[in-house]
Amino acid sequence: MCRGISHGAWQPAYIPLGTTANKAGRVAGENIGGLNTEFKGIVGTAVSKIFDLEVARTGLSLKEAKNAGFDAYATNIRHRSRSKHYVGGWPITVQFITEAGSKRLLGAQMIGKEGAAMSINVLAAGLYSSMTVEDVYRLDLGYAPPFAPAWDPILIAANRARKGA
Repeated sequence: MCRGISHGAWQPAYIPLGTTANKAGRVAGENIGGLNTEFKGIVGTAVSKIFDLEVARTGLSLKEAKNAGFDAYATNIRHRSRSKHYVGGWPITVQFITEAGSKRLLGAQMIGKEGAAMSINVLAAGLYSSMTVEDVYRLDLGYAPPFAPAWDPILIAANRARKGA
């Protein structure tokens, strides 16, 4: 059993992913070997490729957040995956799920031809650390035209989310 996001605490959640099974197996093995290891939970990060699109998610969807009792809202942005001054790059869509009062990040989803599968890891780390969208907005993310625009889509989404629904 995994632990997912709730009101300031981790709650049981069924999220059957290979990475989760691997981590739980390692914890079991370490405990069998005499260590006192605890499984600290996951935030439910998953990526997939559907035709030419990378689809990624972490944490709660808006529906899951509302069903869990959160006063939550979604914000969406669409931006480029690379600097507009560099050949290549594609549109990428980012959605943040944010708790209204605290502005805590509750979940995120991304889709695009490039960048979504790896960028979601930044937001998974933010969720695991209980970051607010203000915290995410202040992150110092890497920039170079072949890899990302000066304003990373994650930072643009965080800026919109911190302003509210």
